[in-house]
Amino acid sequence: MADSDIQTETIQRPSLMKRFLARLNPRNMNLRGGMWTVGITVLLVGLLLFAVAVYWSNEPDLLDIQQVAEEQAASRNETLVTGYATTSALIMVASKLLDKPGGYLSNDVLPPSVFMDNMPSWEFGVLVQVRDLSRVLRNDMSRGQTQSKENLDLAKAEPQFNVDSEAWLFPAAETEYRKGIKALKNYLAGVADTTNTGAQFYSRADNLRDWLKVVANRLGSLSQRLSASVGQIRINTDLAGDADAQQSTPPNFELGIKTPWPEIDNVFYEARGTCWALIHFLRAIEIDFKEVLEKKNALRSVQQITRELEATQRTVWSPMVLNGPDFGFTANYSLVMSSYIARANAGIIDLNNLLSQG
Repeated sequence: MADSDIQTETIQRPSLMKRFLARLNPRNMNLRGGMWTVGITVLLVGLLLFAVAVYWSNEPDLLDIQQVAEEQAASRNETLVTGYATTSALIMVASKLLDKPGGYLSNDVLPPSVFMDNMPSWEFGVLVQVRDLSRVLRNDMSRGQTQSKENLDLAKAEPQFNVDSEAWLFPAAETEYRKGIKALKNYLAGVADTTNTGAQFYSRADNLRDWLKVVANRLGSLSQRLSASVGQIRINTDLAGDADAQQSTPPNFELGIKTPWPEIDNVFYEARGTCWALIHFLRAIEIDFKEVLEKKNALRSVQQITRELEATQRTVWSPMVLNGPDFGFTANYSLVMSSYIARANAGIIDLNNLLSQG
């Protein structure tokens, strides 16, 4: 062995020994122990927040509207009259939006809800249906004629639900929505009071058609957004049916439609929230508009529409919304959801046409 090799080896040995001794230094061991403690703490906090987020992401179960109305009437010592089921369903759905596990999450600014998007999308779908029904209830179902005076409680309730869903301070969305629920309860008390003629609910075919038309528009839009998860080139039919029709900007013959990838799960859960609310409202309509529907032989049509929407509430077994290509190897949850909603939408359009006939 050359002298230079021996010299190099002797120089390296103390360096390795120093490193070993440095690891045994109590000061460094305390530093490493502190870092391990911090790391484990961060990991445990992360796991706890993840578990809370999973629990808060559980969607409320479907409820029996007849039972909900009966329980509410019993607790408030009120009479089940026409319109009680529909108003009770609206109150229950709006209350569930605020009182489910985790409460209302759409406007939260702290973890874990600030990192969640599926449940806030579900909440927005429910909220849109609450807004639509409260508007129709104020403008149509509670008024005998177009010149009739509107109900003051409904005039207070409807604007409250139109507060920005993400407002968290001055005003907070939850506070305004609770004011709307309180006003709805006041209206319900007036409807249930048979001696009070100021609050009314009119179960008429034209009132029901007004709401169904809004629902059809909502479902049609959702169906298009869901089916656009794979991207489509669509023919522009915006001016179809009127040769003299015009629009504000020159129309394109073909339109490229595709839902951005980050928004696919948001649209999916918004659709689930929409359908969850509509199921309860349709069950209530089946009770309050029973005579109207039976006269048109349309009761089973409502039940079939409800059944189509109930299929959208089946358990999602995948931890993420799958978005495979149409006829591909993997499933596309958005297309499946779109098919259920499209069939329900077609049923609502047919029902609306049926109700419009003499």
